[in-house]
Amino acid sequence: MPTPSTDVYNRNLNYLAGNEKLFRQNGIDLPAELLQAAQDLQQQAKTAIFFGDTTTALAVFAVSDPIKPTAAEGIKALQAIGIEVYMLTGDNQQTAAAVAGQVNITNYKAEMLPNEKAEFVKALQQQGKTIAMVGDGINDAQALALADVSIAMGQGTDVAMDVAGITLMRSDLNQVAAAITLSRATVRTIRQNLFWAFFYNVICIPVAAGLLFPFTGFLLNPMIAGAAMALSSVSVVGNSLRLKSVKI
Repeated sequence: MPTPSTDVYNRNLNYLAGNEKLFRQNGIDLPAELLQAAQDLQQQAKTAIFFGDTTTALAVFAVSDPIKPTAAEGIKALQAIGIEVYMLTGDNQQTAAAVAGQVNITNYKAEMLPNEKAEFVKALQQQGKTIAMVGDGINDAQALALADVSIAMGQGTDVAMDVAGITLMRSDLNQVAAAITLSRATVRTIRQNLFWAFFYNVICIPVAAGLLFPFTGFLLNPMIAGAAMALSSVSVVGNSLRLKSVKI
C-alpha cells in the first residue's frame, strides 16, 4: 500500500475493495492503466478486484476459482443426454465468457445477483421448461429453492445443501449427468412395473375368480394362482434390479 497504515489511521481515511461496478456507483475514479490490467486478468478467467480510497482506485488484483479438470467433460455429458446448459455467475462479463469458452457453454449470464438467478429460473419455467439447478453457495440458494430439481455439491455450503433435493458426494459435474441418467432410468422402471403389475392383475384375478368357468368350464388351480401372484412380484423385483446395469 502506498500509504503507511499509521497514516491511514491518523487521517481517518476510508478504503474499499470491490468490482468495477462498485467503484463507479460510488463515483470513484478508475485509472485507465488499472482498467486495462483488470481486462487482462478477466480474459484469463480471473475476477478483478479494485482497491482504493474514496476518490480513486489505487490497485487491482485478481482471484480465481480454478476450473475443475472434469468440468468440460461434465458439461459434454449433460449435453449428450439432451440437457440445455446455462451458466449463471456473479462474475463480470469477460470472466464469464472466458470460463464458458473453456467448458464449451454457449448460454451464460454474468454479473447476476442471487435474486436475479432466481428470476432467471422462474422465467425459464414460464416457458414450459423443467429446470434443474446445480449450485454450491449461498448465492445459489434462492434459485435452488425455485428449481424443479435442485442439486447441491457435497463440498458446498450448508445452506445450499439444506435447500437442495439432491446432494452429490463429490463436486464433479460428471455426477450431475450420472444422477439425471439414473433418475430417468428409475422413473422408466417404475412406470414399467406399474404397467405390468396392473396388466397382470387385470387379466389374472378375474380368471382366478372363475370368470371363464361359465363359458369354458375352466377353473384355475389355487396353487397355480398363488404361484402366478408370486411370479408377478418376482418379475417386478427382477425388472427393478436391472437398474444396477445402467451405465452412468
